[in-house]
Amino acid sequence: MKKKFMFLNNTEIALMEMKLVSLLGFVILLSGCSATQKPMYEYGNYSENFYALKRDAGDENALKWKSSLENIITKSGEKSLRVPPGVYANLGFIHLKANDNNKAVEYFELEKKLYPEAEVFMNNLIKKANAQG
Repeated sequence: MKKKFMFLNNTEIALMEMKLVSLLGFVILLSGCSATQKPMYEYGNYSENFYALKRDAGDENALKWKSSLENIITKSGEKSLRVPPGVYANLGFIHLKANDNNKAVEYFELEKKLYPEAEVFMNNLIKKANAQG
């Protein structure tokens, strides 16, 4: 019995190569979509507690807000994540309002160190804290 070989012309070879490349690209695309990416920040209950504070600015909500910011810092450290922008600044401002100026400056310096783009604003808050004594 004779074996028949199928000979392909250049167009058919090019078409097969395109299909193979397309299939390979599709597989790579799907594998990239399935990979979960580590989050950049840990926000915890940031939004909920901030909304509650703005809705009802009582002492209880202010305490929850402060606790939420402190928890974000703690959990970010535990998960080896960067503290989200503004968290140190907000915590510093809470201490500034409570006349704990040294602690306020400490948090403003941390914000400035972590986010250099906030340097001008943090320097102004540091001046304000130092002026209050």
